[in-house]
Amino acid sequence: MADLDALRSRWLRALLPARDGACHPDPYRYADELLRRWSEPQRRYHTLAHLTAVLDHVDVLEEYADNPDVVRLAAWFHDAVYLPDRSTNEERSARLAERALPEAGVPAEKTAEVARLVRLTVTHAPAGDDRDGQVLCDADLAVLASPPSAYAAYTAAVREEYHFVPNDAFREGRAAVLRQLLGLPRLFHTPHGRREWEATARYNLAGELEMLSPGGAPAP
Repeated sequence: MADLDALRSRWLRALLPARDGACHPDPYRYADELLRRWSEPQRRYHTLAHLTAVLDHVDVLEEYADNPDVVRLAAWFHDAVYLPDRSTNEERSARLAERALPEAGVPAEKTAEVARLVRLTVTHAPAGDDRDGQVLCDADLAVLASPPSAYAAYTAAVREEYHFVPNDAFREGRAAVLRQLLGLPRLFHTPHGRREWEATARYNLAGELEMLSPGGAPAP
């Protein structure tokens, strides 16, 4: 179970350095609203556990970021709006950041950067000089390099989120996603990600794709 007090503290760690010097509303009200969103019942993978993992991975990668606190804010917002049957989650999450962060005291330039980073998680394809984008995208995809049992739990949770999709359609759609990922020149963009996660992630993705192929194990 997620440690909500620890997450509130992590929210402050991200928000307070990004604020301007004026007097602003209680920062915990924003933390509690985001935690409520991340706790919604339709979520099975995009949960508080995922938020915590992404924040943990940003901490690992922060030396590669130009502004780690802005990346952390983007991590908080990147799936703050999440409905499995919608394709506009990232855009709606970015718009939520654009509304909430100015009210919370974050200047316009940093707010715009958070929203840009959130929108980048649609493609996970940051530019070669986009250090903050590389850190957020690598942190978000680090789950792909999980040990076997954790990767199996991840794929099961994804399937649960898409419980309304028939098995055959899910297999087809998930396999297309896996092929697209495996076709990328690289999954990870930071030196740490390429060194520590790339090979394991590709192994996991290839194994899952094989399981989804005709004759593979049935979808749960």
